Amino acid sequence: MPGEGSPDTEVVLVGEAPGFNEDRLGRPFIGRAGDLLVKLLGSIEWRREDVFITNVVKCRPPDNRDPEPDEVAACAPYLQRQLTALDPALIVTLGRHSMGRFMPGARISQAHGTTGAVDPATGARDATVFAMYHPAAALRGAEVERQSFEDASHIPQILLDARARRAQTPPARPGPDHEQSPGPDPDLEPALALATEPTPDQAADLTIF
Repeated sequence: MPGEGSPDTEVVLVGEAPGFNEDRLGRPFIGRAGDLLVKLLGSIEWRREDVFITNVVKCRPPDNRDPEPDEVAACAPYLQRQLTALDPALIVTLGRHSMGRFMPGARISQAHGTTGAVDPATGARDATVFAMYHPAAALRGAEVERQSFEDASHIPQILLDARARRAQTPPARPGPDHEQSPGPDPDLEPALALATEPTPDQAADLTIF
């Protein structure tokens, strides 16, 4: 199951692996966990169609168990190519297995709500990673759900910061077949406007072209 969403978005959400319903219908994050993810996105006035949603592991592990390290490794080239093609400014990890791909050694209870630079070896160029709990974990505990909504509220500002960081990096020299990448998805504009206390430079740059 490769994933779905806008190919022109600046934001990629990376989960862990398909579950029963996802495997049956070939779509990521449906069912109860998907419903909560839609609510999390809705809390910042985004829709799931505004981002791209995929998983670290592309096939459902037997009995919905956690992905094994060799399964994550086997699917890594697919995720790497996806990130290279999508070229996101921000990668939001959902759950500890996804986070472990971008923040090796981190603990989800400590790392959720924090950001870091993405290793280019993952396929992403000058991207920022932001760790969140998996929606399925939020369904199992009210406190984790509360923290998930709090973490989600910071995403618009983090995206602005990620864009600013990327703008400071000199672009790679284009090849002969290079085409200019499309601009950010215009549907992200409402949430970007909700970013708290933008700098004067950021306030002048909230319009998405």
